[in-house]
Amino acid sequence: MKIDGVPSRTIWLQPDDWSVGIIDQTALPHKIERLTLTTVEDAARAIKTMQVRGAPLIGVTAAYGVALAMRSDPSDDALERAVAFLAAQRPTAINLRWALNDLREALRPLSPDDRAQAAYDRAARIANDDVEMCRRIGVNGLALIKELAAKKNGEPVNVLTHCNAGWLACVDWGTATAPIYQANDAGISVHVWVDETRPRNQGAALTAFELLHHGVPHTLIADNAGGHLMQHGDIDLIIVGTDRVTASGDVANKIGTYLKALAAHDNGVPFYVALPSSTIDWSIADGADIPIEERAAEEVLRVQGRLFDGTVASVAVTAEGTPARNPAFDVTPARLVTGFITERGICKASREGLLSLYPERKSAAA
Repeated sequence: MKIDGVPSRTIWLQPDDWSVGIIDQTALPHKIERLTLTTVEDAARAIKTMQVRGAPLIGVTAAYGVALAMRSDPSDDALERAVAFLAAQRPTAINLRWALNDLREALRPLSPDDRAQAAYDRAARIANDDVEMCRRIGVNGLALIKELAAKKNGEPVNVLTHCNAGWLACVDWGTATAPIYQANDAGISVHVWVDETRPRNQGAALTAFELLHHGVPHTLIADNAGGHLMQHGDIDLIIVGTDRVTASGDVANKIGTYLKALAAHDNGVPFYVALPSSTIDWSIADGADIPIEERAAEEVLRVQGRLFDGTVASVAVTAEGTPARNPAFDVTPARLVTGFITERGICKASREGLLSLYPERKSAAA
């Protein structure tokens, strides 16, 4: 995807071929800052503080974190410490543990002398695989947009998305946005309703930023406006991402997704979830078993923005002493999901639907 016409990824190796570059997403949309990670601690901090975020990108960053750790100390103990340390940074996104387990299994049999290069190679492969999976998600989801476009006689297809499941949440393309980008680039008239997504405003700060810089027509709305737009026929399709999908099709995604799914169900609006296979947790059947991250109350009590003088500042939105709770995710039951858009195709949101695309996981499904 592009920033001001320049193709960009969210994570890359620097010219020295060992340090890792990232876009600092906490600075967006007001500043584009690129940072360099040189230690496993840097990678962990980037994940924890959400300088990188989004399930696929978290996994790739963790993989490079292991590579940085192996460059410093390739011993068995260092490998286990790095995996455990990185895994502890955020609990909900399954891609984090998937990538770390992949690295650990790949590196364990190797001699310490071979581990660092193997880790870098594996991390690069995970990153490139993510790009290809997102591209395929886009191809499969594009069919839904084309079908709607054929019925609209040249009018834009209106898509609602929630939070940020765009290329900033992945390495490139994104999950929920991949079909949108492909439709836009193919000349199909598409318009995106962008939920602001409190408390961190990742729709406003990230999704709107992406769409603006890539040239996709969009309109920012308050989170609670989505249901109203559905009632008035202003939304043709909803596509969201996810941080974890259970083997039975329950979906953990950014807080507020459940409410969008309820409104969509009440108004007959198709509600799709876009995801790569690495986001499916075959070990869990019930969404109630997904750990939900509780983040700092400060994210609810304060908001970051640009002041009239151009200064970026964090300001209080409540009276001092107001208590707040901040669950970062909620779970949408499979019954409210029209279907999953994956790199292998589109399926029903159910155990049977998932296994129709991933039959090799029958023995692993909970």
